Amino acid sequence: MKRRQHRHLLPLAFSIALAATGVARAEDAASPAAAPPAGTAETQAGGAEAPESKQAQPPAATTAAAEALPVAPADDGGDTAPYKMLRSLQFIQDSVVLGDSSANEMQRFMLGTIDKRLRAVDPTVFDDDRNVDAALIYAMSGGNPQTLEYLVARDVNGYFDNRVTDILRKYLSGKGLLVAKTLVEMSQEYKDKKIGPYLALVGGNVTLAKSPEEALKLYDLARLNAPGTIIEEAALRRSVAISVDKGLVDQGLKYSQRYVRRFLYSPYASQFADLFVKLLVDQDRNVKPDDVVGILSFMDEARQREIYLRIARAAAIAGKGELARMAAGRAQSLSGNANNAFGALADFYGGMASIPTDKIDTAARNISNIADKALSPRDQILRAAARSVAEQVLRQPDAASLTQGSANTPNGQEASSEQAAGGGSAAEGAVPDAVPAIGSQSADPQNADPAFSSFVTSSRSQLDEIDGLLNKESN
Repeated sequence: MKRRQHRHLLPLAFSIALAATGVARAEDAASPAAAPPAGTAETQAGGAEAPESKQAQPPAATTAAAEALPVAPADDGGDTAPYKMLRSLQFIQDSVVLGDSSANEMQRFMLGTIDKRLRAVDPTVFDDDRNVDAALIYAMSGGNPQTLEYLVARDVNGYFDNRVTDILRKYLSGKGLLVAKTLVEMSQEYKDKKIGPYLALVGGNVTLAKSPEEALKLYDLARLNAPGTIIEEAALRRSVAISVDKGLVDQGLKYSQRYVRRFLYSPYASQFADLFVKLLVDQDRNVKPDDVVGILSFMDEARQREIYLRIARAAAIAGKGELARMAAGRAQSLSGNANNAFGALADFYGGMASIPTDKIDTAARNISNIADKALSPRDQILRAAARSVAEQVLRQPDAASLTQGSANTPNGQEASSEQAAGGGSAAEGAVPDAVPAIGSQSADPQNADPAFSSFVTSSRSQLDEIDGLLNKESN
């Protein structure tokens, strides 16, 4: 039902955007040239690498269409309040993380449209605090940072809180650590305001390096005050990342379950999957199989199978055989049979996990029987490495190597690796010395070590004296 509502509301957002393009541009001509939008809330407030679809530049056709729109008089369509336009942007961005990929182009268009509107708006519009919040949220949602500078420089009436604008200007210029403490304080002060969740997310990004615990609190504050939004998606994903780095298993699993239930179709879900797999492999002793099955059960079978295969591969490489075999078995059951590519991969990763066990010979044969076309180039390299290990383990020992430990060496020291490789002789082709016979002088530790002989002699004398005293007492 929600998805249907989204599709009906997107044309409404587009209509608002078109109406907003008819503003007067006289002030634009006098203002500095606007830089391209910096991205979405994920690239600024979020601070992580955006997915490929968001890194691409807007198509030339879209840009040309926007430029070709008729310019209406300033009082015709130019009275759309910035906060109303921001609502459309927020709706579009939230639709993206809920899985509506068709909203990507609209997102870029709305960012550019709001930028123009904020630069052309009459300053008195900021008498309404909602428009002040809209300008600040726009800056934290991937908007043009120069537009915030433009508005603050012309704020003669004190509409903007200088503390907040100073924080954002430093953060957006890459100097957030300079205002980390103030940012945390502002997050608490504005937690009940519209900009509160955005400030909390930014605060978590800034404090993450120095205080992960504080960052987790800020991320919790952000997601709880903005449920179902791009803010919650970013906060949850970053919380999983902290849990992985700090080994917080229980918290990491709780955050993971919330993410899977709410943002399974997000374009950033692949980043989450990487973090989830790492959490399981790093903390395999502290994770129960039922926990993994329970979290992944919220996915469709295709996605479950993909995650299980990734877990099996990572666990096999890390030497976590039990986890690898469990994940491979789950992937195999979801694949139906071993005749398809997914079944072959499950068999391969399961065989990899059995290489360090007593079933190494069977595992080696199984992975060798998998066709090359069923494996990616990386997995083919992995199989070659597994084969090499199996061959070394299963190879019969060289009979000559069994005599290395008995080779005679000077001063009673062990033979060097070079001598051992050559049969115990330092010179190539030399015949190793015969092993001394038992009882011979060279094998007698008393003759080999004078100190030892002296110790034995002294000990025997003391024992003789003790025996003499005991004989006297008995008499």
